[in-house]
Amino acid sequence: MTQSADNVIDHAVLFRETEYQDMLKAKRKNFEKAPSDSEVDRIREWTKTPEYQEKNFAREALCINPAKACQPLGAVFAAVGFEKTLPFVHGSQGCVAYYRSHLSRHFKEPTSAVSSSMTEDAAVFGGLNNMIDGLANAYALYQPKMIAVSTTCMAEVIGDDLNAFIKNAKEKGSVPNEFDVPYAHTPAFVGSHVTGYDNAIKGIVEHFWDGKSGTVDKLERKPNESINFIGGFDGYTVGNLREVKRLFDTMGVSYTILGDTSDVWDTPTDGEFRMYDGGTTLEQVTNAVHAKATISMQEFCTEKTLATIAEHGQEVVALNHPVGVTGTDRFLMEVSRLTGKPIPDAITKERGRLVDAIADSNAHIHGKKFAIFGDPDLCYGMAEFLLELGAEPTTILATNGNKAWEAKVQALLDSSPFGKDCKVYAGKDLWHLRSLLFTRPVDFLIGNTYGKYLERDTGTPLIRVGFPIFDRHHHHRAPIWGYQGGLNLLVKILDKIFDELDKNVVAGVNDISFDIIR
Repeated sequence: MTQSADNVIDHAVLFRETEYQDMLKAKRKNFEKAPSDSEVDRIREWTKTPEYQEKNFAREALCINPAKACQPLGAVFAAVGFEKTLPFVHGSQGCVAYYRSHLSRHFKEPTSAVSSSMTEDAAVFGGLNNMIDGLANAYALYQPKMIAVSTTCMAEVIGDDLNAFIKNAKEKGSVPNEFDVPYAHTPAFVGSHVTGYDNAIKGIVEHFWDGKSGTVDKLERKPNESINFIGGFDGYTVGNLREVKRLFDTMGVSYTILGDTSDVWDTPTDGEFRMYDGGTTLEQVTNAVHAKATISMQEFCTEKTLATIAEHGQEVVALNHPVGVTGTDRFLMEVSRLTGKPIPDAITKERGRLVDAIADSNAHIHGKKFAIFGDPDLCYGMAEFLLELGAEPTTILATNGNKAWEAKVQALLDSSPFGKDCKVYAGKDLWHLRSLLFTRPVDFLIGNTYGKYLERDTGTPLIRVGFPIFDRHHHHRAPIWGYQGGLNLLVKILDKIFDELDKNVVAGVNDISFDIIR
């Protein structure tokens, strides 16, 4: 063996050693009965053809690498946006470990969440005892002000009733009767993380506005001039929410952020561990019922929540990731309309600076073809931004998009000359996108970290935008919403374009222009 106790080798190096390479070849030949290298190469080349794409798009029962996560992840995301709130997932420990690690790897911050630790016996007899013990332990150990309960597949398959379970737990003394325990059923086998976010926020709103599950009378709404704001499931929540608050403060708007996650995923290192930090206070959530209106930055992430809020008499405004000039214009004009506050000159100047930057760089982006994948609202916002840059969003794919989203994005493409021959794909996965990158090649790919495998396979340069971003650090701290966010995205896109230009320069061959100047 090349490795010993005195010479411990990292796995990335160890498995490239001749000894291990020979073992893998023998395993492939003798046990796996794998086809020859030439046959593998032949099939690989065939999967790049229109013939294979037709077969690929004909599949119905199989999903390969979907660009989405499951509902409870979104519910955990929603819960941490409220003051001293502990996400409690009724299900197995392994599922909750996935949610914690997924969020922690993206934000580079600890993400607190607990489970009811359901195992095989709970799957047979139900998880009531797990709920009773779990709520008691969570309340005693972590001293939250609120526990927000959601579910995993196991609890949903066996039909556990959260409302009844929580009432039973309170009767058993797990938590005080008046303690806030909002809940949402979030079956992981349907929908996606944005569905789970929507269900969780809806559950919290109903809990505080409709009488706290019978312990308090339903609130009587007394309209005021404040507005509510919901950011949605957003990988840039730290930078984006702070940018939104800055814009609101500049305009002098009275507002409440419903689910403010900007601090809990950006805690300082100063010797103090903050299990909870920031978040919308429970008093603010309660008083939010009196707001004049609610704005959501993500229409397709908050459908049920906005419908519930509308039922309480508020006007609701649904937007789609205000990225760039047009999207930000729409957002700010709605805020101005709802509040009667004018858009100040300071913000108007920010708009002009973004327009100026676009004009400065338009020649480098004009006509470039892009493929986009990710959550529905992000894809819409990115497509709108690319169109105003003069680029061509050739392929737009959202695994968790629906027919209504598909129609809305197609209408956006049809409204611009740069949207000609661009196509939208709802409900498709990244293996579908792989076929499209071969048969409808583009210049650049925009999406999350998982796009790096498409970049390697198809040679399409990846611009990392979305959730999750695991292999780059701190993207979430900078906004992509608003005029400043549009400028950040413009720079990110241009940097990739220039990197690709420089990568292809060969000294003495094609370096005939002054490429030090862009």
